[in-house]
Amino acid sequence: MMRSKRFFTFLFLCLALSTVAQNKYEKEYRIPKSEFPSNALQMVSPYLEDAKRVRFYHETDSTKKSYELKLKKGRLHYSIEFNQNGDLEDVEFLIKETDVPEESWARITDQLQSKFKKIRIKRIQQQHPAGSTGVEKVLRDAFQNLILPTINYELVFTTKGEKGYQTFEGLFSAEGQLIKLRESLSADYDHILY
Repeated sequence: MMRSKRFFTFLFLCLALSTVAQNKYEKEYRIPKSEFPSNALQMVSPYLEDAKRVRFYHETDSTKKSYELKLKKGRLHYSIEFNQNGDLEDVEFLIKETDVPEESWARITDQLQSKFKKIRIKRIQQQHPAGSTGVEKVLRDAFQNLILPTINYELVFTTKGEKGYQTFEGLFSAEGQLIKLRESLSADYDHILY
């Protein structure tokens, strides 16, 4: 009996901590180009030709600190994220619902509708994460707007729940499978999104 109480107490604590870890407390602020990591800037410099609205940011959230470069090239709004050391983390760009393959979009909406009554999508991004393919290939693929099996889709959406309106961020695979879902708790810099 005593063992089962300890087990359930331990299980409850683990669940409580995992719920807190899923929230996203994010803040980003603009920085001058001179404060941006030079190795990161050198890495993306070939892609900055003909780019407009190039902006540099330092971002902190509940788990990490990073740097972000935002720009507009052609008709797409890009966001290139680097870790504290200037290593590439991912390249994202804004897309519309119609840019997501139909089967993937159907899976995404099915999963969201099973978790929430009603949602309003605020932003969809195609994400090219840095992985085993190499930094140069990730950058080239992202700037060519290729739909590959390694990409992800990041959705920011609002829903009305028990606590009123809440904003969530969902990360989905290229096939539309949910990878991560967390509540986004900082909406005080929406004007920076693009």
